[in-house]
Amino acid sequence: MNIFVTGGAGYIGSTAAETLLQNGHTVTVYDSLVTGHRLAVPEGADFVEGDLADKAALEAALKLRPFDAVMHFAAFIEAGVSMQDPGLYFQNNLSNSLQLIELSVQAGIKRFVLSSTAAVYQSCDEPLSEQSPLGPTNVYGHTKLMIEQALDWYRKIYGLHYAALRYFNAAGGFPHRGEAHQPESHLIPLTLQVPLGQRDQVYIFGTNYPTPDGTCIRDYIHITDLISAHLLALEALEDRDKLVYNLGNGAGYSVREVIETARAVTGHPIPAEETPRRPGDAPRLVASSERIRQELGWRPQIPDLGDIIASAWEWHQSHPNGYE
Repeated sequence: MNIFVTGGAGYIGSTAAETLLQNGHTVTVYDSLVTGHRLAVPEGADFVEGDLADKAALEAALKLRPFDAVMHFAAFIEAGVSMQDPGLYFQNNLSNSLQLIELSVQAGIKRFVLSSTAAVYQSCDEPLSEQSPLGPTNVYGHTKLMIEQALDWYRKIYGLHYAALRYFNAAGGFPHRGEAHQPESHLIPLTLQVPLGQRDQVYIFGTNYPTPDGTCIRDYIHITDLISAHLLALEALEDRDKLVYNLGNGAGYSVREVIETARAVTGHPIPAEETPRRPGDAPRLVASSERIRQELGWRPQIPDLGDIIASAWEWHQSHPNGYE
């Protein structure tokens, strides 16, 4: 298939682009490089530097060839920042995505895979299913939910087949690819920057949550397992017009557990400082992926947190300055 990958110069998008190429697909990456890296775009993919807000550029890119599907990874992802600057998130995640959907339909594209988030749900003590109550605690999650809702209307009105994959915390290393955000805000790479000598300590934001050790609990999924689910959903959209799946290991890890596991993997003490909560952080968000397991046969191949962090550590050691 001919696949149009937005955000294909980022961590998840570039890994998806590489995996698509390995599976014999033709890939066009569309990325503004605002947060992505040109060197992350895999060889063999066509690259168009452009912003989703640029209607003319996006429209022209979508007409470069007859695309079979769009895989959309171009979104801002920082929940905390979304609470400080909601307009930025409504513009990029909502408005720009709506333009992408509209122009995709106009170009005759029949399939759309959205990289969504488990942040669309309310916090819950049990693993989240697709029937769990929706209720984002931050603007980031709300924008993703709004795009899912828009896609469903485009399905009903125009017959656009779509998949929304809801997950938390993609992590781990992939050959030649890893997390390299500027600035970095994700727990695992931040923690690994300490043994790399790039920061003195890692911060724990909030220690009075209603969880066993008082810190937030999150699910983690290895990047390769995440992308394999996206490709399965892409294939399944040939016969089905709507797929909504949670992705996760079903086991949550607290902030303290992640830091302790990183200490064991790296052999470094990794000092940690406790600080107040950040706005928008839910106490516990862990995804149950039973539906995609049953319907598409997906299984995580690297479910262990230690293995996930070890693969990330290997990448960061070989790329201490990211793609620079």
